[in-house]
Amino acid sequence: MKCEFCGRDEPLPFVCNYCGGAFCGDHRLPEAHQCKGDLSQRRMVIPPPQQTTFTWSDAPQTSPEPQHAQGKPFSVLELRDIAVAWAGLGLAFTIALWRNGLPAGLQITDIFLISLITVGTGFVLHEMSHKFTAQNYGYWAEFRMWPLGLVLALATSFLGLIFAAPGATYISGYRITTSENAKISLAGPLTNVGVAALFFPLIFVNGTFFSELGAIGAYINIFLAMFNMVPIMPLDGAKVFAWSKVRWAAVFVPLVVVFVIWASLAIGL
Repeated sequence: MKCEFCGRDEPLPFVCNYCGGAFCGDHRLPEAHQCKGDLSQRRMVIPPPQQTTFTWSDAPQTSPEPQHAQGKPFSVLELRDIAVAWAGLGLAFTIALWRNGLPAGLQITDIFLISLITVGTGFVLHEMSHKFTAQNYGYWAEFRMWPLGLVLALATSFLGLIFAAPGATYISGYRITTSENAKISLAGPLTNVGVAALFFPLIFVNGTFFSELGAIGAYINIFLAMFNMVPIMPLDGAKVFAWSKVRWAAVFVPLVVVFVIWASLAIGL
């Protein structure tokens, strides 16, 4: 789509809340595109919460059109996007783990299954927590995959590192408060903490598959929670930090401590 002000191609345009036009990142603000809409009661523009295992710059703020009927939790399009993003991430992490060396006793098919279960649940439940929390506040919310993000995830997985940005949960609504936006954002990392707690006991189960499932599942979800709480836009932590620095620290600091201890034990320090 082309920016209505400068004509530049913009794959993920911003939509102005006042005039309804689509603009590039440089001209997304009303004053930057000489907005002709009614600015007398200017609202705060809140970027939508999104999956942030890693993220891309200039996060999209365009909310796609609703695709499901009133009262239905998911549309066919949303379910398709979740499934494709889930499978793509599972394959990407399988390739990355394979490049870094398979754990003894496990085959590539085992790693693919572990990746689908651990990364998939961490990613999907993170996004769905944003969605359902937003809906609880009365806003429309729906997940959309980002095809370029999936391609980048697969391409970078061959390097043993993953740029994992397969999509985002888009939210549509007016006058979203700082508190509501923070709580919608905080729901994702807290969900990852809960998922990590569910995986952790599997570490002590006999059998390589289940112990690796528990270790990878807990580790990835703790990392997802910690990374998402970094107070840099457009990560979830930036919105929580803007709302309450004390609440942000109460979540972020323990996550850093747990992650550092875990990583230190993993490398034998």
